[in-house]
This record gives sequence, structure tokens and C-alpha cells, in this order.
Amino acid sequence: MSGRGRLAVCAFAATLMAAGALLPLVDPPHWMFQAAFLLAIQTGVGALTRRVPLARPLTVAVQALVTLLALTLVFARGQAFLGVLPGPDSFARFGELLRAGADDVGRYAIPAPGTDGIRLMVIGGVLVIGLAVDALAVTFRSAAPAGLPLLALYSVAAGLSGGGTSWLWFLLAASGYLVLLLAEGRDRLSQWGRVFGGATTARKRSAGGFDRSEGRPQAPVRAGRRIGVLALGVALVVPAALPALDGGLIGGVGNGPGGGIGGGGGTISAVNPLVSLQDNLNQPQNREVLRYRSNAPANQDMYLRILALDRFDGTSWRSSERKVTNVPERLPEPTGLSPAVQVTEVRTNLSAAGSYKQNWLPMPYPATTVAIDGRWRYEPAGRTLVGDRDQTTAGVQYSVNSLIVKPTQEQLAAASPAPAALLHEYTRVPEALPDDVRQTALTVTKGAANDYERAKKLEDWFSVDGGFTYNTDVRSGTGVTAISRFLKQKEGFCVHFSFSMAAMARTLGIPARVAVGFQPGATQSDGTVSVGLRDAHAWPELYFEGVGWTRFEPTPSRGFRPEYTQEQTPVGGPSDPAQPEAGASVAPEQSERPQDACPRQERQLGQCGAAEPRDVQPPQADDSSVGTVLLTAFGIVAGLLLLSVPLLWRVVTRSRRLAGSVRGPVKEEAGLPPSGADSPGGPAVNLDADDGAGAGRTTAAEAGRTLAAWQEVTDSAWDVGILPDDSLTPRKAAARIVRLGKLEDEPAAAVHRMARSVEQVLYARVPRSGTGLREDARRIQAGLIDGVGFWTRMRALLLPRSSVRVVWALTERWSAVTDRWNVRRLPLDRWAQTLRRPSRQRG
Repeated sequence: MSGRGRLAVCAFAATLMAAGALLPLVDPPHWMFQAAFLLAIQTGVGALTRRVPLARPLTVAVQALVTLLALTLVFARGQAFLGVLPGPDSFARFGELLRAGADDVGRYAIPAPGTDGIRLMVIGGVLVIGLAVDALAVTFRSAAPAGLPLLALYSVAAGLSGGGTSWLWFLLAASGYLVLLLAEGRDRLSQWGRVFGGATTARKRSAGGFDRSEGRPQAPVRAGRRIGVLALGVALVVPAALPALDGGLIGGVGNGPGGGIGGGGGTISAVNPLVSLQDNLNQPQNREVLRYRSNAPANQDMYLRILALDRFDGTSWRSSERKVTNVPERLPEPTGLSPAVQVTEVRTNLSAAGSYKQNWLPMPYPATTVAIDGRWRYEPAGRTLVGDRDQTTAGVQYSVNSLIVKPTQEQLAAASPAPAALLHEYTRVPEALPDDVRQTALTVTKGAANDYERAKKLEDWFSVDGGFTYNTDVRSGTGVTAISRFLKQKEGFCVHFSFSMAAMARTLGIPARVAVGFQPGATQSDGTVSVGLRDAHAWPELYFEGVGWTRFEPTPSRGFRPEYTQEQTPVGGPSDPAQPEAGASVAPEQSERPQDACPRQERQLGQCGAAEPRDVQPPQADDSSVGTVLLTAFGIVAGLLLLSVPLLWRVVTRSRRLAGSVRGPVKEEAGLPPSGADSPGGPAVNLDADDGAGAGRTTAAEAGRTLAAWQEVTDSAWDVGILPDDSLTPRKAAARIVRLGKLEDEPAAAVHRMARSVEQVLYARVPRSGTGLREDARRIQAGLIDGVGFWTRMRALLLPRSSVRVVWALTERWSAVTDRWNVRRLPLDRWAQTLRRPSRQRG
């Protein structure tokens, strides 16, 4: 294979390795096979056009044209002439797919489905990067700048995944670039032959015992280092600079009011689900989104909580970005709940409608166990479940065990102060909060003796005494100015009431947050409870030590006020039926079943009401977990073995070099010249010659042992950072090792003894091998290790620099294979040339 051919293959491999960073973004990853096939076509066309040869710009143009034809065949075959020639309709199709792909990127969570639009974007992007890399590295023969397109490909993938891209993809992309640089360096050197002070072939590197000079690196290496430093800098800066958007593929947040998790599945992003809450309340048809069946004694406490908004930044209430974990078998005990408080555990079976798609799972609060199929993660601070990647609530059925907490008014009034950390986090208000909000809170709660009385006065003021009106047509502002305006206009819906009460409670030093979810819903004739879009709701949660997060209901005419906030009245007799508490919020009457309001077309598609709730049991452990453990263990062992390859090679090589017998391959590695050949710097060496008396005779095996031991010394010095220099004689090389390795006493003497033995083998008329070579080599190695720091010592052990000889050996073997193939192909080329060349003979 020619130099450019090898370079083209390396460019192809480098592009594919960098494109691997896109694999976690799209599922299933079948698009990668299409991209690899089209990229191979693009690379092959470039190789053919360069053999013609064409001008460099024409080569790139032909590759671009063939790439366009290939994309047309795959994505716009129906709109192209003869299925491959693009026309106006084909380009219109490309534009349509790109627009659809852009919409899909903003709609889906990671990994996004492989729609035609997304596939066109990722495959087309890989081909564009591949064309740039091939043009720079092969056509224009400048591999160093080709790292920038590869870096762009990796950086985009890392940015879209939110920083969750695995280090393995970066390692692959960097390895591909390094392979490309090495291939170009080899190609350049092959055009000039051996260059003094540069790299040499594997068979001649060790003739003097060293392989590299201490001179300055060659220009391609210097350029590669500079671009490598730039690439690392950009790789760190670009993903951090990309905007963290709160939607779809870019932010890891799914559709609907819920949120999603980041690319790595380790955190949840801050989301604001209130945008759709007002729209749900104003829907002309109350479509069913959930249906549940519970063994709770009453439904008034069955609020279905989605998530909690705990961060108020002055412009809106949001959910903090928090870590998520796997769903535990039993959720932790609720924060702050004391055993003295009465609780009742109930079980609820829920079923979501197929049209209800969002990432957060509605559950009664506080849940203790959750049984659900699919990819769900647990967020401990809010006690919520969030869908992992593309998991949504559409059509899911699940069962939840939860607690109905019934504290007494005395327990709430006697609550001790909250922990300092919780108090600090949940009482923060922005500096821009108007003073009238704080002043109003102080005025409303004047005379209250404790936090419970203050919270109750706030709830009474909003729901009964303050003259507020419920109106869903009011603009749903959530910032500090919206709260101030709402307190003056006294008109709004649940968002305004819950946000204002939570903000005012925080100004009073009461930890508060806002919960978003659904009201209990309406009981149906079959015993199930139906929850519709108009049941969407927001309410404040205030923290009381010993009780935990406690629900309040400040919104008039909506929901149910809890018992612990109502006035204590004596229980009436049979002739005194219980009357609703004055001012108590009540649920609106249901004039129709929510599922009956579904359009006929969607009802036929089965996307309206939820299915009958059923009891869902937690998943049981099966044998597949054992297989997963074994597979994981095998992967870890394989990774450790791969990382230990340099160490193992070095141990085996050291043992072989210092062994008692040295065969032909060791002689060749040690630089031992064949019989009758000229030794470097001296006359021919006859290893089988005798000095006339039969004494001092040195055999080939004995000479090989000497040179192999010297090779081991040079590699030991190389492992600790002393680069080989094949331009020095053994004596000068020994002095250099002693000086740079800071060797003294016995190790220094051992280096000089071994250098004299090498000179005897290489240059003496009657060669004599040295004695004690193994012991001297081990003394030298110990002296070199003692003279370096801990990290250099660990690198010399785990990742020795001299292990690069493995790569050199493989390169030489590959070159030998290609040389043999070229020799065998020569008769065929000559025969083909005679067929192409017309004969000059005249008959």
C-alpha cells in the first residue's frame, strides 16, 4: 500500500473513532453503519481520484459530489432523477428533513430516536468532517490541522450530551488523531529515507544501543504538539461554553411540564412546568390524563404531586439541579417526620393516558415504595421519580405505597426550629423582592405566636379573609414584580396563590417550596378516580420539624384545605349533619367524565382515557442480573488486561533479554550483525573466530547476550526519561546515562563495565563477551529507579516508554507484508501495462 493509501485509511479510521462520541445521542445506533459505509465510499473515491491524478481542489470537489449523490440515494431517493441525481425536489426534501431534525433535537431527550431528520444530521455531519479530514491530511498532506475537524466533531457530541460523554470516546478520538499524525510522519520520512537524528527502522534502531536523539523534534511533531495543546484546550472550553438549554436533546428535558435528566443520567435539570399549567386549566375539554384506585379512607388528601419548585431567583420558581439515583426498594423515611405523628400507609394503583407524556411521575406524597416498569430514577430531596432519557408517563401503569400524615395543631405549633442547612436553603429570597411583600406578610401574621399560626394566618388571608378572586385568565407571571402586582390586584389562580404564600413564608423565616401536580380528581361510578387536565394544580409546602413538609391550600374554591388548618369544632349529632367549614376550599363539581370529552378521532386511536388501574408488583431479581454482573466483571478484567499490556510486555522482554540463552530474534533486536557483516564503527566481526589458543572464543549466543543486556539498560534508562541516542558510541552513551540518571558508585561502574563489554563484542578483532551482565543490568535499573520521583517510577512500571517498540515491530511486519504483496503484484502490473500500451512493431 502506498503512503497516501495508508494515510487515507488512517484518516477514515480517525473520523470513525471521533464519530463514536455521537453514539450515545441517538438510539438505535444503526446509523453508524450507514455513516461508515458512506464514509468508506468517500475515502475510496478520494484514493481513486488522487491516482489519476487530478488537481487537489478537483479531488475534493469529486468527493463532495459523490457524497451528495450518496446522501441523495439514502435520504431523497424518491425525489431524485434516476434515484441518485439530485434536483430541486431533492434539495427541498433535504431542507424538510433538516427542519424536522432540528425540531426532533429540541423535542426528544437523549438518546433521541433515529428519525430521518436526525439521521441526516448526524450522518451528514460525519461525512462533512470526514471530507475535511481527508482533504487536509491526504489530499493536501497536512495531518496536523486535521485534528481541528475531529475536535469539532467530538466537542459537539460532548456539548449536546451535557458533559456526559464518556472518557472512552475522547480517548478514541485522540487515538485516531495520533494514529493520523504517526502515519503522516512515516510517510514523510519514507520519501527521504533515513534522516540523521530522526526515527529509524526497527532493525537498525538498536545498532548502537539507542533509538532517538536529544535534538529538537521535527516540524510535523512540533506542529502536532501545538495543535494537540490547542485541541485539549478547546475540548475543555467548548462543552462548557455551549448553552445549557432546558429542552429536548440539548438539555435532556423531555416534553410536557416535566423535566429530564442530563446526558449522563446523573442530575436533573432545572425546569419550569408552569408554562403548561395555565394552558391545562383553560382547556375547553377536561380530558383525562390519569386514573387511580386507592384504599385510602378518603380522596381529599390524595394530591398527586409531580415535583417541587424550591429555587426562587427573582424571575421564577424552579426546581434545583440535583443528583438522581436508582429507585430504591423502599424510599427513605420522609425528612423531619417524627414517630409521634399519626400516619396511615395506603396503596394506590395508577394508570396514565397514552396522550399524557411528561418525564416526572405523579405520585401521592410522601411515597414509600414505587412499583413501575421502565427507566426511572429517584431524586431524594423532592422524593420524586424522573424518567431516564426518553422515558415518559405515556400509558404507564404503576403502584405507589404512600403515607397520609395527620399531625395535630398542637404538634405543628410546638415544632422546633428547622435544621440550619435546610433553613438556609429554603428561606432564601432574592434581593429584588419588593418590601411590600415582606411588609404584607408581617401585617397579615401580626399577633401569631409561632410559625404554624403564621402559616395558618397566611392561608386564611389568601383563601377567605383577603378578598382574593380565582381567575385563570390572569397572566401567569412568576417573578417578584408579579407577586407584588398580585397582592395589589388580588386576582389570579393557583400559581399566584402558591408562589405568593411560599415567598411570604420565606420572608418570615419559615422554610417553603411550591409543589406542582394534580388535585385528587373525581370519583367515578366504578370506584376509580379520574384526574383531568383541569385538575392541574400548584400548592405551597412548608416545613415543620417533627412533621416534615406540610401541604397548605391558599387557593380559594380549589382543592381541599387539610384538617390541621381548619377550626376545631365539636362533632354534631344525628340531627346536626356536618356542614362544610366556612371558607373551606372545595373541588368543583364534575359535570362530565373527563374521558368523555375526548375527540372521537383520538378516542379511536386509544389515546384518550387511561386504562383500568391494576396492581403492579416490584420487579423480582432474575438470572439476567447474574449475567450482567458477569459481563461487567469480564469487561473490567479485559480493561485491566489491556491497560497492563505495556507492563507485561516489559516484564517478558526483560526476562528474555537477561535469560541464559539468546536466539536469533533476540540477536536481531539487540542489533547483532550477521556473520561477515560490518559492525558499526569497526571491521567485520567473526563471532566464531578463535584467538589461536582456543581461549576467549565468543560464540554468537554469548555476543547476543551482551548486546541484549545492553539493550535492556538503554530501555531502562528510556523508561525513566533518558531518551536513546543512536549517534553515540557505547562509551559515550554510558557516560550520558550516568550523568542524566545521576548514578553513583556501583550502578555507575556497572554501566561502564557493560559499555566495555559491548565494545569488545562490536569492535574487537577477537570478541570477548562480558561476565555478570544480568547482575549489572539489575544494578543499573535499581539505580535509575532510585534517582527519580514517585510518579516517574510508577510510569516506568505501568506505562514504560520503551513499550513503543511493540508498535515499531508491528509496523515493520506490516511493511514486510505489503512489500511481499507488491512483489507478487508486479508481474500482474506489467501484464496489464502491456495490454494498455500499443505495440510499436510493424508486421
